Amino acid sequence: MTTTISLTRTDRPKAKPRDEELSFGKFFTDHMFLMDATADHGWHSPRVVPYGPLSLDPSAAVLHYSQEIFEGLKAYRSPRDTILLFRPDKNAARLNRSAARMCMPPVDEAMFLDAIKAVVATDRDWVPGAPGTSLYIRPAMIATEPFLGVRPAQTYSFFIILCPVGAYYAEGFNPVRILVEDHYVRAVKGGTGEAKTGGNYASSLASAEEAHHKGYSQVLWLDGVERKYIEEVGSMNIAFVIDNALVTPSLSGSILDGVTRDTTIQLAKDWGIRVVERPITIEEVFTASHNGRLQEAFGMGTAAVISPVSELAYKDEKLTISNGKVGPLAQRLFDEISDIQRGVKPDPHGWVVEIH
Repeated sequence: MTTTISLTRTDRPKAKPRDEELSFGKFFTDHMFLMDATADHGWHSPRVVPYGPLSLDPSAAVLHYSQEIFEGLKAYRSPRDTILLFRPDKNAARLNRSAARMCMPPVDEAMFLDAIKAVVATDRDWVPGAPGTSLYIRPAMIATEPFLGVRPAQTYSFFIILCPVGAYYAEGFNPVRILVEDHYVRAVKGGTGEAKTGGNYASSLASAEEAHHKGYSQVLWLDGVERKYIEEVGSMNIAFVIDNALVTPSLSGSILDGVTRDTTIQLAKDWGIRVVERPITIEEVFTASHNGRLQEAFGMGTAAVISPVSELAYKDEKLTISNGKVGPLAQRLFDEISDIQRGVKPDPHGWVVEIH
């Protein structure tokens, strides 16, 4: 495929929201990236065009058989007024792992990065600069072939949309309360749990709604077989500090390989903190708390970065963690990752990519 990305600028630019108006997923920028794939020609026609509706046949495979994947990353405005990406290579690699699982064509990883750079550079004025704000980047791939039949589609669209966002949680960097799900399951080994595909999130909605009605921010999923091993939270990976060690569930085939999870593990190792990736049961977490060995719990994800957990509710028991406050490691990780992402602190691992 050609690597030249064409640009068609909008003739109807939108009014940009003020930084204080930003929430998550509400506003979208003036432009989007698009390219198409066919069985005969592969990916072709990469282009930045005005943001607008996609044209889909009602029989498009994505609408009937859920052949769809997506990614999520952010662009940040630095104090020097430069625009920075954080570890986009990890998102490119994960997109292609998801594509392989869903029988979809891979995207050249260099093109993935070039496409993000092109559309973000076009809408660079939409990147907010206030603390806690950023430009959320949503690459996605959908099956577009008009065909009813259970087989991989022959045509696809890959697109990238941009969304200026404020803090993921309206309450700010405060601990959240999480409900442990012991009825529904999110994924099993051999399924699609480690792929970033929309069906995983659709299947989580019933549990999330129930949790919200009970006053909880998120759901913590257990494994789908024995219903006792901790997997991940609805929108992020999970970690615990037990006996001064960072303990997080190992990637088992049903857990998303999170970019922030990987970043957290690397920074903890840099700081001399013992990191343990292994299966961990919900009973072990409660026992560690009762014995005074559980010091912290927090989520790790692109949207919230680090999300401290103040309470876990499981069956008829509620567990208060870190006295209901933000733990020291959660705070340190949040500050460090946020500062690296925004170019405030040096980048020790070459994670940051500048958009020129």
